[in-house]
Amino acid sequence: MPHGNPVKPTSVLLGERFEQALDLACRLHGKQRRKASGVPYVAHLLGVAALVLEEGAAEDVVIAALLHDAAEDQGGEETLNGIRHAFGEDVARWVLQASDTLIKPKPAWEERKRHHLASIPMSDHEAQLIMLADKVYNSRSILADHRRMGPALWERFSVTRERTLWYYQSLLEVFDRQLSPILYDELARTVSRMQELP
Repeated sequence: MPHGNPVKPTSVLLGERFEQALDLACRLHGKQRRKASGVPYVAHLLGVAALVLEEGAAEDVVIAALLHDAAEDQGGEETLNGIRHAFGEDVARWVLQASDTLIKPKPAWEERKRHHLASIPMSDHEAQLIMLADKVYNSRSILADHRRMGPALWERFSVTRERTLWYYQSLLEVFDRQLSPILYDELARTVSRMQELP
């Protein structure tokens, strides 16, 4: 008997709207790099979109996954309005819900993260799936970067190792495992491994 949940089938194929979102993501984030590894930021967006797509999500959810950092990092409300115009209210709402803040300059890290943790359970199911996939991708990246850099990795973050671990542990407490048992269990596994890192 097979274990785990099968991938949910989706009748929606990725089409022109997805291509437009991918083009927009590349234009908005083309010069960005990941803070620890220096890898082009688009890799993160593609990775999160892939995890959401593997969960059987509809095209609009995959589009929001591709654009989940666009408003937060690349233009705030103006960028969000552009997303709303191009892809509709649902996509824009999920992007907003997945954003820590649109305020510039950003509020202090602790304030943002506590607000984000509190908002997750009140967000749409689709936005929660995007956020869970985002955290899975990020936690995997932390493990990979630690293998490359060792403990010096933690110096790349704006807060201490302990606060970073607190945040990831707190995510496990606010996400509902039933959202995606596969992604939730992967996050739990990676967070457990992160806690073992020096």
